[in-house]
Amino acid sequence: MHYGAIKKSDIANGEGIRTTLFVSGCRNGCKNCFNKETWAFDYGEPFTEAVAEEILATFGNNFLSGLTILGGEPMEPENQAGLLPFLREFKRRYPKKTLWIFTGNLYEELTSGVGNHFKCLDITEELLSYVDILVDGRYEEENYSLGLRFRGSTNQRIIDMNKTRECGKIVIWDGCRFDKVYNKVNSEE
Repeated sequence: MHYGAIKKSDIANGEGIRTTLFVSGCRNGCKNCFNKETWAFDYGEPFTEAVAEEILATFGNNFLSGLTILGGEPMEPENQAGLLPFLREFKRRYPKKTLWIFTGNLYEELTSGVGNHFKCLDITEELLSYVDILVDGRYEEENYSLGLRFRGSTNQRIIDMNKTRECGKIVIWDGCRFDKVYNKVNSEE
């Protein structure tokens, strides 16, 4: 697995101050993607154990709320295999820090194994078990809105994975209530 960037004090990709990892490789090809250079699986640098340790070390700072993974596409099979041991260790060391993952895939695709190219549902399920917040859905330029928190288009959802696991159905993150278009978008649900 490769990565394009690491941000060690990010406030744009999740709640609070976060360390953010931009993985490389994406087959979704969303029109006007903000991070098109990360579509190539060999973009950037290799994600090594030393890089993983560098990221984990940032959480010695108590002001960090958690880790965000985006890309590229973290849920590409190649990236899931690279991320899984790292996320296991992150949750082992920092169980109170939150993990946000941004994916162009829908939660339903990820959990059913149906859809694009999910090779091993066991890896996907374990990886999702560590996620606190999942931002799902492809960016759709025709649904772009500046009034949204932590996503670009109204079709994308911010799923509270802890409440979703608890309830057995998708629960939208409570922070979406601050969207300027929240009531309009979610009146259809």
